[in-house]
Amino acid sequence: MQSEPRDAAGMSCSRFHVKLVDEQPPDYVASPFSGEDEQGRFHRFEYQGPGGSDFPSCDPLRPDTLFQAYDSHTKTFGHNTVDRVPRIDFYRNTGSFSGIKISRPSLADLHEDLKVDIVSVPGTVEGVANGAVSDEEGRKAPENELVRFGWVKGVLVRCMLNIWGVMLFIRLSWIVGQAGIGLGVIVICLSTVVTVLTGISMSAICTNGIVRGGGAYYLISRSLGPEFGGSIGLIFSFANAVAVAMYVVGFAETVVDILKENNALMVDPINDVRIIGCITIVVLLSITVAGMEWETKAQVILLIILLIGICNFFIGTVIPSNTGKKVKGFFNYHANIFAENFGPSFRDGEDFFSVFAIFFPAATGILAGANISGDLKDPQSAIPRGTMLAIFITTLIYIAVAICVGATVVRDATGSLNDTLSSSINCNGSASCQLGYDFSSCNTQTCNFGLMNNFQVMSMVSGFGPLITAGIFSATLSSALASLVSAPKIFQALCMDNIYKGLYFFGKGYGKNSEPIRSYILTFFIAVAFILIAELNTIAPVISNFFLASYALINFSCFHASYSKTPGWRPAFRFYNMWLSLLGTFLCCAVMFVINWWAAVITVTIVLFLNIYVIYNKPEVNWGSSAQAMSYVTALQDALSLTGVNDHIKNFRPQCIVLTGSPMSRPALLDLTLSFTKNFSLCICSQVIMGPQKQTVNEIGMTVDKYQQWLSKNKKKAFFAAVAGNHLRDGVKCLLQASGLGRMKPNTLVIGYKRDWRTINFWDVDNYVGILHDAFDFEFGLIILRINQGLDISRILQIQDELQRKEQERLALESAKQEEQEDGKQGIRSLKFLKKAVTYSADAPLNTQKGNAGFKISTGYAANFNHRLLEASAQFQKNQGKGTIDVWWLFDDGGLTILIPYLLTTRKKWSGCKLRIFIGGKLDSMNEEKRAMAALLGKFRIQCADIKVIGDINVKPNKESWKAFEEMIEPYQLHESSKDPATAEILQKESPWKITDAELERFKDKTYRQVRLNELLQENSRAANIIVMSLPIARKEAVSSYLYMAWLEILSRNLPPVIMIRGNQKNVLTFYS
Repeated sequence: MQSEPRDAAGMSCSRFHVKLVDEQPPDYVASPFSGEDEQGRFHRFEYQGPGGSDFPSCDPLRPDTLFQAYDSHTKTFGHNTVDRVPRIDFYRNTGSFSGIKISRPSLADLHEDLKVDIVSVPGTVEGVANGAVSDEEGRKAPENELVRFGWVKGVLVRCMLNIWGVMLFIRLSWIVGQAGIGLGVIVICLSTVVTVLTGISMSAICTNGIVRGGGAYYLISRSLGPEFGGSIGLIFSFANAVAVAMYVVGFAETVVDILKENNALMVDPINDVRIIGCITIVVLLSITVAGMEWETKAQVILLIILLIGICNFFIGTVIPSNTGKKVKGFFNYHANIFAENFGPSFRDGEDFFSVFAIFFPAATGILAGANISGDLKDPQSAIPRGTMLAIFITTLIYIAVAICVGATVVRDATGSLNDTLSSSINCNGSASCQLGYDFSSCNTQTCNFGLMNNFQVMSMVSGFGPLITAGIFSATLSSALASLVSAPKIFQALCMDNIYKGLYFFGKGYGKNSEPIRSYILTFFIAVAFILIAELNTIAPVISNFFLASYALINFSCFHASYSKTPGWRPAFRFYNMWLSLLGTFLCCAVMFVINWWAAVITVTIVLFLNIYVIYNKPEVNWGSSAQAMSYVTALQDALSLTGVNDHIKNFRPQCIVLTGSPMSRPALLDLTLSFTKNFSLCICSQVIMGPQKQTVNEIGMTVDKYQQWLSKNKKKAFFAAVAGNHLRDGVKCLLQASGLGRMKPNTLVIGYKRDWRTINFWDVDNYVGILHDAFDFEFGLIILRINQGLDISRILQIQDELQRKEQERLALESAKQEEQEDGKQGIRSLKFLKKAVTYSADAPLNTQKGNAGFKISTGYAANFNHRLLEASAQFQKNQGKGTIDVWWLFDDGGLTILIPYLLTTRKKWSGCKLRIFIGGKLDSMNEEKRAMAALLGKFRIQCADIKVIGDINVKPNKESWKAFEEMIEPYQLHESSKDPATAEILQKESPWKITDAELERFKDKTYRQVRLNELLQENSRAANIIVMSLPIARKEAVSSYLYMAWLEILSRNLPPVIMIRGNQKNVLTFYS
């Protein structure tokens, strides 16, 4: 057994160390162990860090040393406990590559009564607490260790090779000739500023958590979400695939130039480029498919060749120039040449920005290391270190080469030996003239040499020209190889996230490193296609803009994550600033338009199109993006700012608590409420879960997320809230008092009519009526919806679930049996068959179709359902066509009774319905009251088709109606008047909920009115689409629950859907501006 590493004092290496100390504590310290240890010995924790006698030298970041002293259980504390000490395995994701996720004890494990003694049983919380499971148990090293790269091979080498492209050897001298040494260095530095800012932002993002494969796509998608990440992932993969073709064509063109010089062309220059390009990309594909190890070895070899080529150039600048080189413009280091070339000399329509646009693509290789983030040992450390160092080294080399070439080579040279100056000829003042050469003819004719005219200046200056050609080969092939690896890796990560459903096929990996073979092949064909097209000059600006768009979003990701101030944004890389990241975003966008404005427009259009596509498809992913954090911050700030705004009648809107239970069980109630709240008002679907506290609390945790997701999936713009209560009324009281936030608090309770009040016990009826009283006590408006068929379809949903389960089992068995028979085996009891059946049962989609609010099953079981109830439950989802909304505004409640139907008419589904207003009045003043109501509605700007004054509301109902009412309340009457006082008193004590004769007599007129109103409703509103009715109010402690329910029953029976509304007697309408 290996001993722990020890420091100089012999103590074991850990962050926390427990020592027994014999000394007495100071008097002012009360030792908590004094009762346990009479000798005064106590346990003391000491922090142990790296270095010094108190800090043993161990790696504090390694899990095996960080948690070594804990010993995986709580021996440190001297007693057994289910509680666990902090441990890295508790914080891993499921399926983590770096270790196994272990679950800590739940709150219930710690909080609930412990039913059994703690025993050491492996695999249980109790066993772990007693040390039965060690830290490393169950963690086996993989048989085939994955190939992972450090920061040098994985990031530094790749970034340097990508940044040192063909630009270094071919175009940098031309840039110095056009812009001069001064502006040329500024061009390089400005490009470096953009890449450094992007590198800093990328470093911050990389060090804010574990980085998986996917490079720029992974960084952006996990920061800004799948919308931007998906669009960038797609265009960045495509850009890298086309970049492969660009680099291969660059290599092929160099080879063709050599063949041309030696008169060895195969066909013609264009076709030779295609042939050599295709051969080259096949070789490169073979290297990449062979594995990342071979590709990395090839990159190291190419870097060595490239470095030799660069060194060869610097050596060549100090080797004395000969006559052949001098006539081509190379004179070694001279102050005159440096001074002449320091300033700009733009020609052929070039300017600073056009030169910058030509150079900048050379700096776009900084993501080469990040693009293979899944193949790095420690991406969090490797990407920042390798990328920033690569930027620093390559920038220094670019600046050094620019200065050296500008100080040794003149802008124009003829290459003719006849242009030497004799002592008798006057010098024109140019540097070449002072050095004995007259290149003044270049002012009138085109010369072929010098910084401005010869792209092979570095080859001429170098000590050995072929090494520069080798450097060009190395630069092009390394960049092509890096892009050929990057594109498939990024595309594979994108496909595995399944953001674009049709691309999932390309996400499959092969081998121990999960190599994206399918993506390699796709990239190969894209590159070959562009090589054969050979029109890369046209598409090159778009590709550069694709890279820049990625850089802009990386910078914006860092800014957005910082600005959202989410607690999860804790990057280990501290040298960043969110405003610098925002500056980097603007610089990248500006450079996009500087390089090519139409390419920038195309890039932005493609990104926005893909972004909208992903938003529309709503991929089911949750990555904790900064967009989510920012949404929360914005909502919180808006809610807080809203608290400082006083309520005003003009801004009143019905904000509803809807007692739906589960949202899908009463769809008509929810649909009607959403008809007047959707998109502009608060709607909270609520459920009261009744039962023992432990059971109800667990049920709340499971249902809230489930039902909120159902609402979102079905595009119901509502929240879901659940509370636990001993009975319904207690739960609703909690909802009425605690729902909402700040000014976004409900003011209206929407509840379904209790259709079964005559068949349930009196306690439930009293609870229901009590809820209505509570709503008025808390000054809520009240809306009661009645549909004759009823509202609750939960029983139908249970039947549906059962039928779906049986159908799924049947299909699973049939599928598995068919597959087994195809395999040549008989019977259905084999293990293979059972596995297939279980898999199919778990994965098979439900055999349902939309219709009737999604509750219809497309099988033969539909006959078992209550079709009338289903149709009634879905009626508010349909277009209501042409009809009427009859509003019986009998009592002024502040205007809620007229506001709700008006809001309905503003919705598309109800726009064909006209309002008809019914009011009560006197027979001798009906015209005046009609005009008064028309004037009031006119002031409220509410249009109606008709106003009707009902003058005979207070007339006694007919005998048939009254008899029906008496028969309805008969089982709930006490009939104390027909009994002697003693018997009546006993009956009243036994059944206090019954309707007394005195109560019935006291409210006889009000009872007559409800019965009479039903007659009038039958007469006037039988054909209405929906009826809106003023809700009668029952006085507390005066009207019994059964009498009140009888009023509501007789008022709304045998009618179209009825909404009974009563406001809180405060104005919700105003005619003042």
